Amino acid sequence: MNYRIAVLPGDGIGVEVMTEARKVLAAAADGFALEFDELSVGANEYLASGDPLPAATLARAQAYDAILLGAMGLPHVRWPNGTEMTPQIDIRERLDLYLGLRPIRLMRESLSPLKGYGPGEIDLLLIRENTEGLFYSRGNPPATDPPFVEDIMHVSRVRSERLFHRAFAHARQRRKKVTLVDKANVLPSMAYFRRIFLEVAATYPDVATECVYVDAMALYLITRPHTYDVVVTENMFGDILSDLAAGLIGGMGYAPSADIGDKWAVFQPSHGTAPDIAGKGLANPVAMILSAAMMLDWFNTEATRAAARRIERAVEAVDYGQVIGTQAITSAILAQFS
Repeated sequence: MNYRIAVLPGDGIGVEVMTEARKVLAAAADGFALEFDELSVGANEYLASGDPLPAATLARAQAYDAILLGAMGLPHVRWPNGTEMTPQIDIRERLDLYLGLRPIRLMRESLSPLKGYGPGEIDLLLIRENTEGLFYSRGNPPATDPPFVEDIMHVSRVRSERLFHRAFAHARQRRKKVTLVDKANVLPSMAYFRRIFLEVAATYPDVATECVYVDAMALYLITRPHTYDVVVTENMFGDILSDLAAGLIGGMGYAPSADIGDKWAVFQPSHGTAPDIAGKGLANPVAMILSAAMMLDWFNTEATRAAARRIERAVEAVDYGQVIGTQAITSAILAQFS
């Protein structure tokens, strides 16, 4: 079986970590082949062509079996309204990649700032709704120098229902518990979100459920992260909590992600472009490598799932306290395949 992959390295360290992920994919592939084509998207593409996500490039990417994305955006490259260019979010919205998967798994006790947690004892899947919520208004920027600006929290039944059904499906493959994170005590949109969640939850009697306010969840992720399995939430809350949770397992360099729809999927590290270390060989490629493993899982064949497990075992076997540097980390991971 051959899989064609659209590669979007992007900006900053995105280019560096993508190179390393492709090395690991090549080492892990057995029983299938991967073909890569690199496409230019991001802040540097905007500087070159005036468009960070050319329509022709996005159309071309849709013809591939999956999309691998490094990282996009640069702090000094902004739209006139002051916001950064985020073509990765544009891709989610235009391809309806509503299911944001952010796995959080501790590999080594030494990586966590928390005491007493060993490998695998922090293991949760944060699921973020990717297409609406508080991000809904970003496509309609205000006029220059308005008297006020507002962002709308948009929550729809159809998008919430499909999100929750996917969350429960993942929970059935894990430890059968789903936690909803919202702010239903204050925001009507979140009360609606919770009501839909409870309706869907009633159709999964074999899965335990609970609802937690987002401010309390920020506390509980620090004090008892081991009690969570699948955590599902709104777009902005998921954006914030996924970074907090990444801090529990060593930082953004260990946090992979996937943005999945009914037809297309993008796999990328949760981190940004880190322009302060770009080109210095210091970027941690683990999140990108684990995102590539998620892509193999998504292909969902016996061969690709086995390759994903080989990558995960190799990543978890490395002592990251003893290995520093982008290429050195990749070499240590590749050594586990021999």
